[in-house]
Amino acid sequence: MARTRFIHDTGLTVRMTAVMFLLGGLFVALVVGLMYAFPGYAVLIGLIGIGVAFFQWWNSDKAALRAMGAREVNPEEAPELHAMIDRLCALADMPKPRVAIADTDLPNAFATGRSPRHSAVCVTTGILRTLTYEELEAVLAHELSHVAHRDVLVMTVAASAGILAGMITRGAQFGGLGLGRSRGNDNNGAGAIGFFAVLIVSLVVYAISFLLLRLLSRYRELCADRAAAYLTQKPSALASALTRISGEMNRVPERDLRAAKPLNAFFIAPAVKGLTLGTLTSTHPPLEQRLDQLARIASSLGQSL
Repeated sequence: MARTRFIHDTGLTVRMTAVMFLLGGLFVALVVGLMYAFPGYAVLIGLIGIGVAFFQWWNSDKAALRAMGAREVNPEEAPELHAMIDRLCALADMPKPRVAIADTDLPNAFATGRSPRHSAVCVTTGILRTLTYEELEAVLAHELSHVAHRDVLVMTVAASAGILAGMITRGAQFGGLGLGRSRGNDNNGAGAIGFFAVLIVSLVVYAISFLLLRLLSRYRELCADRAAAYLTQKPSALASALTRISGEMNRVPERDLRAAKPLNAFFIAPAVKGLTLGTLTSTHPPLEQRLDQLARIASSLGQSL
């Protein structure tokens, strides 16, 4: 975990290490399995596997910003936003990330990037209109803690196993993209068995990746809430921001929610209507759990929500 003034969380470090180890093992097993099942494609499959992981790592910030249609803004274009991030970065003793704004009614924010020096924090025009100064500051502190703790990088890279498994699964729907087709009935039969075996493994890898990433996602959100609350010493501002964002989400057009769905795990609050977020498939902990934690922090600081 990066050395900043954000509070250290051993639980987050342990979870990130475990997820990376488990998913890294699954990723390697999947690629090796494909190489053995289809030796004619061994080199290509190996290169694709390495390429997916490298692309996720190297291009994580740009890909996320493009997905949201966000644009980077300089201090002249968004002076108040930059000043707020400057203050928080000085307070946290961390490098300043790039700053971006996405033009959407969705009230949200996210952080992305492969390292604190190669990162970006993005806010939407919707959240800029919705929150007060103190609430927005608390949200930005939450996002900066993701960058400082490097959990956003772990989430991005760890998704590589699931992405590759998903590609293989989708490929099977189109006849396996020609894999397993070789000369002779025996070879065809062996190829088909090999392909279906790999397909099953791919589905298992995708399912495990899906659940592990969501378990990590929920914990890292609680960790970022804690870090932001202690850094700003204003847990009530973050609690108010989360409540306001969740309430405003019900007013967002469905088309905007659907467009933002791929980035749900990275948002400060999921782009969904309603608060049924307590299942294994949710990317965030329930709002009530987050507010309870902030109430305990406020109490420890001699404050009240």
